[in-house]
Amino acid sequence: MSSNAPVEPRRTALDALHRSLGATMTDFAGWDMPLRYGSERDEHLAVRTRAGLFDLSHMGEITVTGPQAAALLDFALVGNIGGVKVGRARYTMICREDGGILDDLIVYRLAETEAGSSHYMVVANASNAQVVLDALTERAAGFDAEVRDDRDAYALLAVQGPESPGILKSLTDADLDGLKYYAGLPGTVAGVPALIARTGYTGEDGFELFVAPADAEKLWQALTEAGAAAGLVPCGLSCRDTLRLEAGMPLYGHELSTSLTPFDAGLGRVVKFEKEGDFVGREALTEAAARAESEPPRVLVGLIAEGRRVPRADYPVVADGKVVGEVTSGAPSPTLGKPIAMAYVDAAHSAPGTPGVGVDIRGTHEPYEVVALPFYKRQK
Repeated sequence: MSSNAPVEPRRTALDALHRSLGATMTDFAGWDMPLRYGSERDEHLAVRTRAGLFDLSHMGEITVTGPQAAALLDFALVGNIGGVKVGRARYTMICREDGGILDDLIVYRLAETEAGSSHYMVVANASNAQVVLDALTERAAGFDAEVRDDRDAYALLAVQGPESPGILKSLTDADLDGLKYYAGLPGTVAGVPALIARTGYTGEDGFELFVAPADAEKLWQALTEAGAAAGLVPCGLSCRDTLRLEAGMPLYGHELSTSLTPFDAGLGRVVKFEKEGDFVGREALTEAAARAESEPPRVLVGLIAEGRRVPRADYPVVADGKVVGEVTSGAPSPTLGKPIAMAYVDAAHSAPGTPGVGVDIRGTHEPYEVVALPFYKRQK
């Protein structure tokens, strides 16, 4: 058998359902995922104004348990994970020894036993799940803690948008009103046991529901029926990308990479130097923090097109005939009705309203307005 035979993409528990809905499927990080069901613009606007339902089962769940689970995560990640209370979640990153970002993560502290054993769930990006699993496993040496690959143990559904709390309330008796942003609690949704998390990647209020793969289809159907009157629609990865772009949320491989430290990405706040003990990358990140103070790195900014041409990742940002930055993500914004982009630009050209900034789109200097991120912020 030849070693370069194509690898079959992984399929989520909802694969047949997506196909029955007429979804356009695409390979994403080795998974066959729905890109869109109909119009990505309509799906995007449904999430902004009503609600959308996503299959995110490609995300990588890693369980970390044991008496020293907190100590391991404090050593392995840049955040203060030991300080996260049970039932809460934290956005953080895992870095290399040289400070480069391996992935951005959400860590949930799920439980604490009387015997002092902690139970955490680390959620990695699909494209980096194996890298994160390998790094955590390697960094667990010497800690009384177990790292477990739970990617096959969960399907993940997300309900996002202003109508999502009402839709979910009709299916659960869990206290959603008391569930803060970046918190998670076990409950039952439509008779299905779930971890209900108030998290998301759209800039809207919403929930992510971790369930057994065998329960995914039942839950999807129940949410679809409960949301019908509120205008809920199934949504693919394409509108997830434009929603997160409008909300100024970074995507690994675009705004984040191993060649950038959290300080280069303008996310130095996630690095907690004040926590006790050493952590992987501490020395390099201390230097990166000092460097960012003395010579500011390129700044992640928003760009709004004055014309109609859409900028794409890696297009040069130009001013006065010189390259002053690089686009990391670009797309038409359904909410603003104009093309938008995120880009790293030199500090001298990063202030909102800086004149003369453009994007080189195939040799033409297209004018763009520099704005502060995010492009869109929901009204609370």
